[in-house]
Amino acid sequence: MTSNPLPANSSRLGGCTLTGAISVTSHLRDTVTVVHGPKGCSHHNVSLLHASWLDNDHAVLPSLLSTGLSEKEVIFGGEDALRKAIGSAAGQEGVRAVVVLSTCVVGTIGDDVSAVCLEDYGVPVVSIPSAGFLGGTFQDGMNNALIALAGTAEPCQKERCVNIIGEMNLEFEVEENYREVERLISLLHLPVNLRFVHNLGWEQIARLGRAELNIMRSPALVPVGEYLKNRLGTPYIASFPHGLSGTLSFIREVAALCSIDGQEALREECLRQEEMLGQFSDLRQVQVSLDRLHSGEDELLAAEELAAALDLVMGTPGTCARLPVSAAVGTAGTKRMLHRWRRAAHA
Repeated sequence: MTSNPLPANSSRLGGCTLTGAISVTSHLRDTVTVVHGPKGCSHHNVSLLHASWLDNDHAVLPSLLSTGLSEKEVIFGGEDALRKAIGSAAGQEGVRAVVVLSTCVVGTIGDDVSAVCLEDYGVPVVSIPSAGFLGGTFQDGMNNALIALAGTAEPCQKERCVNIIGEMNLEFEVEENYREVERLISLLHLPVNLRFVHNLGWEQIARLGRAELNIMRSPALVPVGEYLKNRLGTPYIASFPHGLSGTLSFIREVAALCSIDGQEALREECLRQEEMLGQFSDLRQVQVSLDRLHSGEDELLAAEELAAALDLVMGTPGTCARLPVSAAVGTAGTKRMLHRWRRAAHA
């Protein structure tokens, strides 16, 4: 077994692959997620999900089942334990499918998880690679889960609607970000077909191919976008919009890909942005600095554009108010960030 040393091996810094996969599958209704590994892997992730969902006023525990591997299974193999767990999950009332996630321990001992999942249990069983011990991040887990679940959908007749793909279910303001994207596409009279995967029923996945456009949550999901494009023939936009001009560019791109005249939508959004900036005129000419340490490149560019639109004066860090920079989605997300800027500037 070989592995790259730090810092080149960024997988050690990118979070748990299993957690990334669970963040997707835990938002599937009428399914059970079987975690094939020791009990500790499930316990850790349930605790994380519970805490994250409480922050978003979502107090429902996910339907997770652990195979609970002991020392015996680690030595002699855990495939029988997996069969038993899948059978137990499939036999629960109302369960339409079972998804199986592998852990690092299972990847080490070499259980043939895919072969066990292909056996007959009376309901579909989907195996999702999520053992990240030889390289793999939280994002890899998300991508693997989305691709595996999308593989159960077949091409179908396109309709005038869009899919939202790969929402960060553990992030703060996940619902606010979704509502902003929904609002923006509604300016073009486009409804949302599916939130893939967020509070989704198993049978709804069959509708995945209906949309004429997929909107990815972030550029890290491009591999998922490419898979859906190849499998279902659906073009995609690589990210939710950020910042003032980024929001307008998003509207243009959606309109172009869906062959819609977007001029009226652009005029409406420009007026909305001008009105928003007017509401924060008290910030003009205030001397500030931007928090560059905790900001990504795209977020920082959008913040610099916003600061220029408000005529903020960039000062020396440490001598003036430091403004927080976040991944503000659309005009509404930008407005929430402006409220945080106002509090920081007038503190």
